[in-house]
Amino acid sequence: MNLQKIQIDFITEIKQKIRQAQYEAMKAVNVQLINLYWEIGKSIAEKQAESWGKSIVSTLSKELQAEFPGASGFSEGNLWLMAQFYAEYQSVENLQPLVGEISWTKHVVILNKCKDNLEREFYIRSTRKFGWTKNVLIHQIENKSYEKYLLNQTNFNETLPEKIKNQAILAVKDEYTFGFLALADEHSERELENALVNNENDSIGIIICKDKNRTIVEYSLKTGTLPVGVATYSTSAILPETYQKLLPNSEEIIEKLKGL
Repeated sequence: MNLQKIQIDFITEIKQKIRQAQYEAMKAVNVQLINLYWEIGKSIAEKQAESWGKSIVSTLSKELQAEFPGASGFSEGNLWLMAQFYAEYQSVENLQPLVGEISWTKHVVILNKCKDNLEREFYIRSTRKFGWTKNVLIHQIENKSYEKYLLNQTNFNETLPEKIKNQAILAVKDEYTFGFLALADEHSERELENALVNNENDSIGIIICKDKNRTIVEYSLKTGTLPVGVATYSTSAILPETYQKLLPNSEEIIEKLKGL
C-alpha cells in the first residue's frame, strides 16, 4: 500500500469521525429540546388541571418570546401542542420512551394526524428506523402505511434480510388491476407477462404528485426530451370496512411493532 493511499484512508476516517460526532451532537440536542417541550407541556397541563384560564398560555408565550428572542418554538400554538403532547403521551407506557427519538416537527405531524397510540408508535419507530423526512412521514401516514404493515401477507419475514424487510412490506401495493388485459380468471404467469407486453405501446413517463404548480410543471416538461405526463393523486382518510375487520387485535399489533 503506497503512502498516498494510506493518507487518503486516514483523511476519510477522520471525516467519518467528524460526521458521527456531528450526528451524535444533533441527537443530543434533539433529546434536550424534546425534554424541554415535555416539561413545558407538563407545567401547562398541570395548571390547566388546576383550572387556570387559557390566557396564561398567551401571556407565557409573549413573555418567553420577549425573554428569548433568538429561540423559536414559543408561539402560543406551539405551547398548546406541548401541553397536548404531554397530556396524551404521559400515561402511555409504549410511547414515553420514544419521545426523544424523532424531531419535534415530526412529533407534531404524528400527534395531529394519528389518534391511535399504537399507530403513533408505529410511525415514531418507522421514522427513526428509516430516517423519514417530515414530507415522507406525511406521505406514509396519508398512504395508510400502518394499516398496510398490519395487513400485508408476505413471506418477507422468512426470505428477506432484516435491514430491508420492513421497507419491502411498506412498498408492496395492496392491489394491482389487470382488467384492461382481458385475461381469463385463471391464467399462468407467462400469459400475464405476454399480455402485458402485447398490450403496452411505446412507454411514457408519468410524474405523480400531490399538487401541481403550473410554472414548475411547464418548466419540467420543456426541459425533457422524452414523453412525460404530470398527474396528481389523492388519498382517502377512511379505511374500508372490509380492511377494518382484518386488522389484528391490540396484543398482536404490539408484538408486530416490536419488529421495528
